Amino acid sequence: MTVSPHRFPLSRRRLLTAAVTLGAGVIAAPYVARAEEPVLNVTGWGGKWGDVMKAEIGPAFEAEFKCKLKTDTALPFLPKLQASSRSAPIYDVLHTNSNEQWAAVEMGLVEPKVDPKLVPNIADVYPYAVSDKIVGVCIFTSAIGLGMRTDKGYGSITSWKDYWDAKFNGARGGYVIPANSLGQAFVMMCGSLYGKGQTDLDAAYAALEKLKPIKLVDFTGAMEKLILSGEAGIGILHDSGIYRYDGQNQPVDFVTPSEGVLSLEQVLSITPGSKVKELGNAYINYMLRPEVQKRLAETVWYSPANNKVKLDAKYDAKLLTTPEKVGKLIQVDWKWYNARKDEIDSRVNRIFRA
Repeated sequence: MTVSPHRFPLSRRRLLTAAVTLGAGVIAAPYVARAEEPVLNVTGWGGKWGDVMKAEIGPAFEAEFKCKLKTDTALPFLPKLQASSRSAPIYDVLHTNSNEQWAAVEMGLVEPKVDPKLVPNIADVYPYAVSDKIVGVCIFTSAIGLGMRTDKGYGSITSWKDYWDAKFNGARGGYVIPANSLGQAFVMMCGSLYGKGQTDLDAAYAALEKLKPIKLVDFTGAMEKLILSGEAGIGILHDSGIYRYDGQNQPVDFVTPSEGVLSLEQVLSITPGSKVKELGNAYINYMLRPEVQKRLAETVWYSPANNKVKLDAKYDAKLLTTPEKVGKLIQVDWKWYNARKDEIDSRVNRIFRA
């Protein structure tokens, strides 16, 4: 069943429902979908993101669009999408990071771009959200920089190159690069810092060699624990992995390097075989609404892609909410990287085993 956006005028009752649902501290009553109503299958995250989606954002979408939203939060998503029928895919909308979106589009599992005529809120996104480095559309981003302890007497850290300082030997945190997209983006950053650009792998490998001794983890959550426990004094991390501890008196800080921050993008794309594409586009447009963006940004400390969003002062001060701040974002070429991933994995594994 296809769904026309014209079937869903925002009546006064629905407007009031949405306003209450998205109000801080107010939990919406669950929406009960009827058997004849369409089902939209999407992917999404757990944690605080999942809590707010399940309690507030999702029910408001269901109520407004008279549908059922089914969200898969059990990683990994891509193998499940790949194994499902192309004409009846397991997901209608894929939410994941850019590295996986590029892998999905190369396999024909998602559409390369979202049609702005069907998703009018795209008109208000920052340029990075629809750049040539993006499959689909980016709805949020995080800045990948350096998380560090502030109680170890390290002094001022201003550059990515400070990460190589000998004072961090044994206290430096990094990633198992084949398993982590932040580690993979950092490989390309090494090429820019010490070579001719993101694709200079020889320079990147030489730079990685000089990071030993280093403590390696698979996931960003593990990096947060390394830094919070003091096992690592500095580590590569997205800003939300530090900012989420705001107000908890943790001796940690996020450093925005002078060379710029890598972009960790939350991306939505449509699957070609979806039977509810119009509803899928309505969902993407909904996720780009300023009030939805604001609620999620202030819950999980993600920077909103919609430039019309007005965040409360403490979030606005730290997140990427102006053209000047967004200008610090460095997007990497995941299509290029994915084509060479096996080769890179083999090399970095040798580097860090030695």
